[in-house]
Amino acid sequence: MGRIVKQVSEGTTKYYWYPGDKREWIRAGVALGLGVLAFGLLLLLTRDLLAATVVGTSVAGGVAGVNFGRRDARALAGFPDLGDRAARRAAVGHTGRAVWRALAHGFGGAAAAVLILNLPHRGIVADWILPIVPTVVGALAHQGGMLYERLGTSATTPGPAGQPAPSLEAAK
Repeated sequence: MGRIVKQVSEGTTKYYWYPGDKREWIRAGVALGLGVLAFGLLLLLTRDLLAATVVGTSVAGGVAGVNFGRRDARALAGFPDLGDRAARRAAVGHTGRAVWRALAHGFGGAAAAVLILNLPHRGIVADWILPIVPTVVGALAHQGGMLYERLGTSATTPGPAGQPAPSLEAAK
């Protein structure tokens, strides 16, 4: 949970709470900004609204997908063992945040598809293929973000990959 503190007067302080972390909101703003920039540049260069919209939403979805993938990988690495009651409660918190990220990512893909479908272009490519491009790019970027985060942990660095795997001899 984030917090903005504003000193209104000498004896009055207002606190504004917002969901999430400030860094994550900045990353979301960067993803949106890069998508708008790609849209604007391509529209300026090609004058094709359909191509600019597909590329702009794909860039925004890709950057957001990488961010979501990295966050999901970090959350998965910190997921508690479900052996006791306190760990199960902590798992509910992890799961709730993951559901929120999935809803945000799914809504972004659906909004991009609706936006592309409502453009004046018609045809099989414009109506059936191009609307799913931003969602596919976002999903692939999500996987890439998870992989990137996992590559940062190896047997020589701390993290989940640094734990030795149980051998078959120990299992016998």
